[in-house]
Amino acid sequence: MIDGASTAEQPPEDIAALAADIRRWAAELGLQALGIASIELAPHDTRFREWLAAGNHGEMDYMARHGEARWRPDVLLPGTVRVITARMDYWPADAADANTVLADGERGYVARYALGRDYHKVFRNRLAELATRIRAVRPDAALRPFVDSAPVLERGLSQKAGLGWIGKNTLLIHPKAGSWFFLGEIYTDLPLPADAPFESTHCGSCSACLDICPTKAFTGPWQLDARRCIAYLTIELQGSIPEEMRPGIGNRVFGCDDCQLACPWNRFAQPSREQDFVPRHGLDDSALVDLFSWSEEDFATRAAGSPLHRLGHSRWLRNIAVALGNGPATEAALAALAARLDHPEELVREHTLWAWERLQESRRKNASR
Repeated sequence: MIDGASTAEQPPEDIAALAADIRRWAAELGLQALGIASIELAPHDTRFREWLAAGNHGEMDYMARHGEARWRPDVLLPGTVRVITARMDYWPADAADANTVLADGERGYVARYALGRDYHKVFRNRLAELATRIRAVRPDAALRPFVDSAPVLERGLSQKAGLGWIGKNTLLIHPKAGSWFFLGEIYTDLPLPADAPFESTHCGSCSACLDICPTKAFTGPWQLDARRCIAYLTIELQGSIPEEMRPGIGNRVFGCDDCQLACPWNRFAQPSREQDFVPRHGLDDSALVDLFSWSEEDFATRAAGSPLHRLGHSRWLRNIAVALGNGPATEAALAALAARLDHPEELVREHTLWAWERLQESRRKNASR
């Protein structure tokens, strides 16, 4: 059983009243939606295994490491009979316009989810508080919150819990909220009434998300090759970014939002009221040369408590070097790159040299016209 706890069957009216209380508490804690899922995850389990078998996870070995525990909640945590799933919106109301930043080759684009505090901590604390409220009335209940901290098929669980459908870009979408949100779960042995799954899909013939992908990471609807995804290349990949993929990255230095920016359902997304997701350190609209000038100490200070922290300084510089190489050959960009050509780490030197040579070639071509 989870944490060694067990829960006796309750009268239907009692457990239904508890479910209603849980939804009310979630809203009070700043969560925008909550659903309750059964633990049967077909057909999501089959699709996930097929995705792994095709090697689409790249270097993300952790995706395959836990076997059936990822699609069997009761294997991950024995005794689980329901999964409480929650949504927390993150679109920052006061951030610089995303498309304007993407169109400016001298500025760096950071995925909108990563502009403020680390959502893992913010969201998990809310779920932990929700679990505390549940335990106050059901002290025997087993409850374990997760926010990207365990092998969980969160989008499959969220679809089962009625929170939306999985779109062609593989993200969960709700017709009244779009897709600018985080997902989190609480595994429990409470036999709560499960919500009806969100059975319909509303992508229709639209292919905007597939067409806009700069690196052609979608091999078809609902098919993402992570090895070509900019989020993977700039965040998950530990070593050198393949040269053939670098031009498509453009000025994206941490993640990518293009498939969400193109999604027509996101016109219904509401800006987040969460202060923790307000942009920090000007990351919503910073010049690439400024970001490239961050020392290791600067990075440690400014990335502290942020999703950026997981990159480390070297990969941060790797990503920005690529972005500089994709931008205009200004004196400032060339000078910034030249200053890093003798960086002590090969990963940084390699990408810096590639960018510097690319800008020099651009200058030569322009001069010969």
